[in-house]
Amino acid sequence: MMFVRFNKGTQVQGGHVRCLAAVSGWGVVLIGLLPGLVLQNLDVHFGAALALQCVVVAHTGGALARVLTSTSVRLVALGFWLFAYVWLGLAPLAMLATDMYPLDYRTGEATAFAAAALTELGLLAYTAGTALAARRGHGRRVVLEPLLSRRLTPVPVLLLCGAALVLAVALIPHLGGLAAFFTSRQAVRQTGAASETARAMSIWAVAVPAFWGLLGLLHLPLLKGGDRWLRKVRWMLLPLMLVLNVVVNNPISRPRFWAGTVLLTLLFSWRRFDSPRAFRVTAAALTAVVLLVFPYSDYFRYNERETVQVVSLSEQLTTGMDYDGFQQMQTGIDQVGENGFSPSSALAVPLFMVPRSAWPDKPQATGAMLADYVGYDFKNLSAPLWIECFLWAGAPCVAVVFCLLGVASRRMDDIRERLRDSRSTLAVLLVPAFAFYQLILLRGSLSAIVGPLLLLILVPLLLTTRSARSSRVPSPVQPSANAGHAPIPGTGGIRDQSHQPG
Repeated sequence: MMFVRFNKGTQVQGGHVRCLAAVSGWGVVLIGLLPGLVLQNLDVHFGAALALQCVVVAHTGGALARVLTSTSVRLVALGFWLFAYVWLGLAPLAMLATDMYPLDYRTGEATAFAAAALTELGLLAYTAGTALAARRGHGRRVVLEPLLSRRLTPVPVLLLCGAALVLAVALIPHLGGLAAFFTSRQAVRQTGAASETARAMSIWAVAVPAFWGLLGLLHLPLLKGGDRWLRKVRWMLLPLMLVLNVVVNNPISRPRFWAGTVLLTLLFSWRRFDSPRAFRVTAAALTAVVLLVFPYSDYFRYNERETVQVVSLSEQLTTGMDYDGFQQMQTGIDQVGENGFSPSSALAVPLFMVPRSAWPDKPQATGAMLADYVGYDFKNLSAPLWIECFLWAGAPCVAVVFCLLGVASRRMDDIRERLRDSRSTLAVLLVPAFAFYQLILLRGSLSAIVGPLLLLILVPLLLTTRSARSSRVPSPVQPSANAGHAPIPGTGGIRDQSHQPG
């Protein structure tokens, strides 16, 4: 039986104690201080939309504060609430207060209010989904439990590393060579005679296997009969895979969201960053980086680079093209009001591989479709998941999709928390990758990123086999057995048995 001592200023969460002072402190910063910094010295235009947006900021800030003070590692929740707070919380707050937007299109107060209401509807549905999953947390999981309990096996990992190196040798010369990968994203996109789609597929075909090959190599399980031969192979492959990832997954030639996913997945799959305390510190640092550094991190997008000009947070949020999501939601609401819903757009997501030659009426990516509706020449615009779902079937679709997303997110975090001592399971490797890639998934457009997302999920499935213990995952009260994992070369191959759940 577990006994928990109740002290003043604490609350119990899943058998652990959360400090109310920390929650309150983060709440003050996220709900009071940062919005105050955004709105200071601005000629604020008060209205119903701005009032409702304050509710959205309070909701997202409060939820993010709880994640940042969590007594367990909540990576998927961190990714969701960080995106919601910055892109659909603070940014729209600044836009509505100043009536300044990154794009030229303008809507009325009613549409702005509808966009804020749609945002809050998705947040409420997501919150309800996580609460439902937490309440039924001890029930049998039919899909996620067996999937995330799968374990890495040596031969597929080694074969993937070899395949990644072969693909790199074959494709990198056709993508501009090594120099292009250290020049800019534009330099890589403009190389070769292949179409833009073919170039993009070639880049992803190198980048994703290289990433999973390195991650799998670092977390291979120990063999029962010893792993001397495996250690020798790792000694040879690990430097090559590190160099390959520096080339094809660096932030110069790859999108920031993807480069960040690679880096953060490697970081959070490392045992030293897997305790709740390390998670809280790193998550706080990540939040600061997203707010302060992210807007300037696209310096290498084009060959010709402009001088970086540091501006205030409010100006960055209202003028930066990175924060066009809320304005795109308003555009989508206006389009529905004029043209009605477009359920066929939902088919473009699962059928993204069908060529337009076979499907002439195949819907465009939602961001591009909204750009056409307004008349923009620039098509690379965002379409947050909120407006994607609304375009399919209205507000009920938003509520259903985000409730299901909340359920899945909470269960992924819970399963990873129970299996975090088993270093070679998909829970430890795939959950961080999804958690941080979901920022681009939430930003949209879905049909534009579903291919890389599918590749991100399917490749590790090929590296793993079903765990014999997948149906007997330990409960949150009973700690799991500490499973060994492959030592990083140079560690001497000693198993670390000292780690205990935080």
